[in-house]
Amino acid sequence: MNKVITDGLVLMPTPFSAGLNVWSSGDGTPGSDTYAGSGNGVFVPADQDFAGCLEITKTASTTKLRYMGETTVLPGCYLRVTARVKAVAGALPAVRIAGWAGGAGGAPVTGVTTTGPSRQLVTYGEVVEVSAIIGTGQRTGVNMVWSGVIYGHFGLDLTGPNGGVVRIDDIVIEDVTEVFHRNMMAMVDVRDYGAIGNGTANDAAAFLAADAAAAGREVLVSAGTYYLNADVTMQSRVRFEGKVTMPVGRRFILQKNFDYATYVDAFGNEELAFKKAFQALINFADHEGLDLGGRRISLSGPVDMQGCDPTRTSFATRRVIRNGQFQPIPGTAWNTAVVTSAGTYNPASPLELTAVTNIANVAVGSLVTGNGVGREVYVRAVNVAQQRITLSRELYDAAGTQTFTFRRFKYLLDFSGYEELSQFVLADIEFQCDGEASAVMLARQGLTFALRDCFITRPKDRGITSIGTGCQGMLIDRCQFQSNEQSANVLSRTTIGLNANANDVKIRDNRAVMFKHFAVLGGTGSLISGNHWFQGDTTSNGVRIGGLILTLPNQQSVITGNYIDNNFIEWTNEHDATPALGAQFSFGGLTITGNTCVVSNVGPWFNWLVIKPYGPGHFVHGLSVISNVFRTFGGNINRIEAVDTTFADLDYTKMRNVNFIGNAFNGVNQEVRNPLSFAHTQATASRFWVADPGTWLPFNGRARTVEAVVPAGQILNAGGQNIYEAPYVQTEFGASGRQVRAVFGTAVTGALRIVVRIDNPQ
Repeated sequence: MNKVITDGLVLMPTPFSAGLNVWSSGDGTPGSDTYAGSGNGVFVPADQDFAGCLEITKTASTTKLRYMGETTVLPGCYLRVTARVKAVAGALPAVRIAGWAGGAGGAPVTGVTTTGPSRQLVTYGEVVEVSAIIGTGQRTGVNMVWSGVIYGHFGLDLTGPNGGVVRIDDIVIEDVTEVFHRNMMAMVDVRDYGAIGNGTANDAAAFLAADAAAAGREVLVSAGTYYLNADVTMQSRVRFEGKVTMPVGRRFILQKNFDYATYVDAFGNEELAFKKAFQALINFADHEGLDLGGRRISLSGPVDMQGCDPTRTSFATRRVIRNGQFQPIPGTAWNTAVVTSAGTYNPASPLELTAVTNIANVAVGSLVTGNGVGREVYVRAVNVAQQRITLSRELYDAAGTQTFTFRRFKYLLDFSGYEELSQFVLADIEFQCDGEASAVMLARQGLTFALRDCFITRPKDRGITSIGTGCQGMLIDRCQFQSNEQSANVLSRTTIGLNANANDVKIRDNRAVMFKHFAVLGGTGSLISGNHWFQGDTTSNGVRIGGLILTLPNQQSVITGNYIDNNFIEWTNEHDATPALGAQFSFGGLTITGNTCVVSNVGPWFNWLVIKPYGPGHFVHGLSVISNVFRTFGGNINRIEAVDTTFADLDYTKMRNVNFIGNAFNGVNQEVRNPLSFAHTQATASRFWVADPGTWLPFNGRARTVEAVVPAGQILNAGGQNIYEAPYVQTEFGASGRQVRAVFGTAVTGALRIVVRIDNPQ
């Protein structure tokens, strides 16, 4: 760079031979004394060393020489002022380059260095050269850092004893910017705009000034450590040789090259770089996503995502973090915090614990366990002053006071600090938990959090955790969940793939390997499709537990096209403070269709669908189990469905709209159908034919409805004559109500084909 060439900038002062009226004996400002009118300076036209020179007699403690022309000082442009002098008589002074710094409106700029290095003259007649470099940036080799200066009056000073006579050759001012710029790339350097880079001075203003001046060029952050104690948004592309530090709450936004690699270059620490890049992502970075560039980010502890920008407690604009890997660095930061506290639960306030002791030590996001507490109940909020905890779900049988245990698992990415976070996406990311950390905790509320094409590998406790309604409309697509407990027997496992509390969750095309539970869903309106989750072990006649847990009775959900492998669907109402049937809907609204269900090496008691009422009075109203394939390996099971009566049984007299149709059974001793078509043969003449469908009806239910009765051949009276009479039917016959009775007008023999249901389809 040379502004004389590129911009026609005039730097060279007028030679002494052109007159001394432009050479001041003061500061060089307008109106100051000149050597043309002074008696202590004369032009010498001929000298053996100088073609023409100024001869000055030193008469003041500091005798000045300043060019009265205004030499422009530009950011990024470095000037070298050079003078050649020699002593010819009298006392020998010292000489130095000096100048006067001017700002807007001709005002002097204070606080800047106005003199260069001083050199003592020691011999008469010896030509001595002095020089100094002036520039706006604090760089090595710059003698006079003039940040904020617009122009200068340059020359020299004579210091030391008076009475000496000195001759001075024409002063030279030249652009030496190329000394500081190693190549001719189009860039501006933050140091040229006043950045100091010592790690303590606030360089924020210099960064902004360099960005404003870049005008499409690249901004260079040269070597150094730059402390930015202000929000800084760089609209130009930035290249980092030095590093940036700033307070947690200050934002550093790179709009042109917004990517993780650049933030690593800026902050020099991959964990801090991720936090600052995420902060920028949610603060007008003009980018919808943060690309991690395929990088692995090692985390020394959980990332408090809301803590990356403490000023924001909610965010509802679509943002994506994509294409990278997170991995914990082993250490105590990942240890589960465990607290026990007494608390009181009142079903009338079903989402609260009150009078909680030791509450200050209970962390938001803690898993709650205790008597009468269902699965995956978390602390959503803590009010220390009122000793009150807000829960994510209701407790089913915890009325009164008891001691609860609160376990706070640690997550690679923890969003629980957000009161609300919506439309947030994690895509193409591997959460390599290494059995050290859990993966993701959601915000307390929000809409359509999405996880797609991600791997959650070996989480210590949980894959994805919702502690509130931040899972409303959550989308989990094409992800793999791989347990850290693959070698453990089923009953020893503790890890859970994911949970949700809110409605409208979509879980599609995922694969989950050997968790205790794949998913615990506490909402309704879910779509679970195209997934493969398997949870078996190598134990002979081993126990299997629920893979998909539905914790509300009225589901409005669809489970379709899944591969359900060595586990079952468990349907409960454990998240209900009044689990006995009251004003709420009972079990219903669930469609299970087109799934492949397999199991191996289990006892005959295994079932693929288990309904577990946590209170009495419940029944099924709306259940479709259609076109599924059920197959066992290594031994048969008795049947595919069951009711877990640990707390209560179903009321079989109220069943409605239950359909088990078109399913395939392999290795199942008792197939089930509803409606069920079966034949009854009456060999002994009787008016009353008691037909028993056996155990073919789902859940061994009652024969509540007969849809059709058709003679299967001749109906004969005792004399062997055909009888053309239709019987009437009595349903729910017998002590168990599982039989039907056909009543004829006369005693007859023959056979009937009967279509019976356990429900009332209306």
